[in-house]
Amino acid sequence: MGVSGGMRVKMEYTHVTHTFAPVFDARSEVLILGSFPSVKSRENQFYYGHPRNRFWSVLAEICQVQAPVTIEEKRAFLLGHRIAVWDVIASCDIAGSADSSIRNVEGNDMDVILKKAQIRRIFANGDTAYKLFGKYCRQEGQPAAERLPSTSPANAAWSLVRLTEAWREAFALAGLKPADYV
Repeated sequence: MGVSGGMRVKMEYTHVTHTFAPVFDARSEVLILGSFPSVKSRENQFYYGHPRNRFWSVLAEICQVQAPVTIEEKRAFLLGHRIAVWDVIASCDIAGSADSSIRNVEGNDMDVILKKAQIRRIFANGDTAYKLFGKYCRQEGQPAAERLPSTSPANAAWSLVRLTEAWREAFALAGLKPADYV
């Protein structure tokens, strides 16, 4: 139970299964992993659906294009820039969208992407995705994930400019140039 304003608040857990497919194709070079879709993303059946999540703004800035809006535009944007997106968790118990509440994790099988795409780097979008990837998903012989600061609105300590610079630097250090594609 959590404590809020001096009152004890019981967290309402739900067992949830990830219901939408990863986005990738054979040309994908970078895999960006989240932890588990937010309530809004689960409603939209697509990644980073919360309107205050800065994921799409950060990637659009790195790729030097306008941020995609529709699911079709987002999918085309990712594939066109050779970016794959998935989540670490296949199913879990979670209270709302709070990563801190995640328990009873079943990890996704990363070979679904790694055996079919040309993944050169794996980036974890935030601490939770990074830790859970190492604990539940990474197998011997697979690339390690590199931790990037979370684009979630819960990561308010990082401004959009600061996030974009950190992500841009990670892509550059990895030798990835998504702005060159499409």
